[in-house]
Amino acid sequence: MTAQDNKLGDTDDKIFVGKGDELAWLTLALANRHGLVTGATGTGKTVTLQVMAEGFARAGVPVFAADIKGDLSGISEVGEAKDFIVKRAGEMGLNFQPDQFSTVFWDVFGEQGHPVRATITEMGPLLLARMLDLNDVQEGVLNVAFRVADDNGLALIDMKDLRALLDAIVPDSSKKGPDAEEDPLAPIRKAAQGFGNVTKATVGTIQRQLLVLENQGGTKFFGEPALTLKDFMKTDRDGRGMVNILVADKLMQSPRLYATFLLWMLSELFEELPEAGDLPKPKLVFFFDEAHLLFNDAPKALMDKIEQVVRLIRSKGVGVYFVTQNPIDVPDRVLGQMGNRVQHALRAFTPRDQKAVAAAAQTFRPNPKLDTAKVIVELGKGEALVSFLEGNGTPAMVERVLIRPPSARIGPITPEERKAIMDASPVKGKYDTAVDAESAYEIIQKRLAGTAAPADGQAGGRSGGILGQIGSMVGTIFGTNTGRNRLTTGQRIARDVTRTVTDKVVGGVVADLGKSVGGQLGGSVGRALVRGALGGLLRR
Repeated sequence: MTAQDNKLGDTDDKIFVGKGDELAWLTLALANRHGLVTGATGTGKTVTLQVMAEGFARAGVPVFAADIKGDLSGISEVGEAKDFIVKRAGEMGLNFQPDQFSTVFWDVFGEQGHPVRATITEMGPLLLARMLDLNDVQEGVLNVAFRVADDNGLALIDMKDLRALLDAIVPDSSKKGPDAEEDPLAPIRKAAQGFGNVTKATVGTIQRQLLVLENQGGTKFFGEPALTLKDFMKTDRDGRGMVNILVADKLMQSPRLYATFLLWMLSELFEELPEAGDLPKPKLVFFFDEAHLLFNDAPKALMDKIEQVVRLIRSKGVGVYFVTQNPIDVPDRVLGQMGNRVQHALRAFTPRDQKAVAAAAQTFRPNPKLDTAKVIVELGKGEALVSFLEGNGTPAMVERVLIRPPSARIGPITPEERKAIMDASPVKGKYDTAVDAESAYEIIQKRLAGTAAPADGQAGGRSGGILGQIGSMVGTIFGTNTGRNRLTTGQRIARDVTRTVTDKVVGGVVADLGKSVGGQLGGSVGRALVRGALGGLLRR
């Protein structure tokens, strides 16, 4: 089949990406073997990303992409037949046909897209420690705090919950005597000291790091309703994959928050999705721009798990495409998982640049017709060296190609266009209003005020009420009171049920019945179970 046989070249099982001496096809059945798009600034990486995203969307594959500069937002609007676009299409034997794609905008800060939230519990201590740049001792204290929260029914939802819990595990320095008042938080402090020495100085350091995170927007990120990642995995009424765009221009000012957020999403998908085997096309494709931020200063333990998640998530039907300037930005053991490669021009002005050129050339399957290292520095804008996996899963010989023009708009959309898209969004109203359910902060305040019963380790620290009793019963039956690192298969199933129940409660009932109901279900049933993310994976 030639490129002209289908709209803009795509077929039922392949995406047409570019044309040189040969046509460059990305095979959908091999698209979950991951990929890499690299090149210097201004060489056309974003356009290549848009071309690939459009191809996946046409094939019914949902897409998630981080939009650093705002340029990718144009995929939501009809393309324009500008002279340079029509000329490029003609050079490739294509008839340019304008198109647009169903798009959902997301924004951690809730300014240019639907808010993206996660709970402190879901993020887990390991990713939080990385986000806060904690040392080993401080990370240990954070793990103690999470364990105490699990054992005492203290749901960690937002930043004030974590702050309140950290204050609660600090040893009581007040003088003891016959006339001293009883410390209402004594059971929590005792439980924390049972796991090791927790000092006021260490907790104070963590609290200061939390302040830094809050100043970077962490307060808006942590809360409810938490994001349901399956909302990314939808198609529109025409059967096309939805394009989910994370507005990341402001988020990039907090690179550690950005990197940890992306890693959290990937690890959540890894835990939530079932094994899928070899599929005709992926269930979801991720494009991670500025991918080097995932690996900067990452400790070895975290690097090992990043590699593990990237390697194994392929079997869940998810493709991961890293977008960065130099291939040496990605560690070799992760780079080895990237089967589909698009290399735009690199500049060889410095020794590091020359090393990057040599490394990029060596990663391709040689083509006798090309001097790969020489061509990399000669590529023009919109040109690339391409090697996609062939039918037997081996890389094709590298080819120099012109990247086809996108069919949607190239460049950013206007604020008015963005508002219209958000008003028609399929998730409009689901995440737009924050809900502050009863959680650790409220429970601790009640205990300090003498209005809450102390935790008994079984009822989750909840007092009375049929919902609290139901939560305790479910926790006993399914073992939800067990630490997350000892969850059985049945308990993991219970965790998934809990997530569904909590989403429904938080999305609707809580808004009407107030904080108490949300707290009863969210804490009693789900306190140790809604810890998805990489934290659970790392403790296996």
